[in-house]
Amino acid sequence: MSCFARISTLALASALATGAFAQATVKDDGQWRAALGAGAAFASGNTDSTTFNFAAEAIKATKQDKLRLFGNAAYARSGGVTTGDMYRLGTQYDYNLSSALFAFGTAELSHDKFSNLDQRLSLGAGLGYKVIKEAALTFDVFGGLNYTADRYETSTMIDGSVRKSYNSLSAMFGEESTHKLSPTTSFKQRLVVFPNLSNTGEFRATFDAGLAVAMTAGMNLNVGLQHRYNSEPGTGIKKGDTLLTTGVTVKFE
Repeated sequence: MSCFARISTLALASALATGAFAQATVKDDGQWRAALGAGAAFASGNTDSTTFNFAAEAIKATKQDKLRLFGNAAYARSGGVTTGDMYRLGTQYDYNLSSALFAFGTAELSHDKFSNLDQRLSLGAGLGYKVIKEAALTFDVFGGLNYTADRYETSTMIDGSVRKSYNSLSAMFGEESTHKLSPTTSFKQRLVVFPNLSNTGEFRATFDAGLAVAMTAGMNLNVGLQHRYNSEPGTGIKKGDTLLTTGVTVKFE
């Protein structure tokens, strides 16, 4: 892969990761609120390249429950070769059982050609506890079960066998917090670990952190850090991926 193609691939991945931090405002008034980011780049001449990226989040919250919808997609080509092809769609529903305890359910569909992932369907459910709930600081812990069904672009070695697909049941443990650092600056982080119950000793982990600075009432500048770890990703695939990203989010309220 050429140097330009490598840079295009990294830029595309950054754009997708930035979309994960396109955070909609949360207010418990039963109204939908959304955040949206999109971008494209084209080059011709000595190098022909095209990149697209899209990210969105919508949230509807009340004092009793919260529904979140989100999506990210990105695509890139350089010199007639595809250098990026990925998407992620998902939803999470939280239901308050008390002022501190809540139940949740999640569903997610994702694809990443260059991680050999044709499709991953992930379903999860569990309980969470709101350790801190203040205007300037929230901190939640949660746990439950997660079922994942993977289908690969090409067959790969997983759990001692060459497979085209792999289904697994995992435990799920995590924490997340939000921090209002100033009237215009906020920080959010989330860590989730998925110990594999079908293949003992293997696990996945995800960490996301984002800093948002308001430029106007409806536009934020975002800086994000993302890390994904899979102890058994398959033959020829690295276990960990880390991205540092920047981007702009437009809010609809």
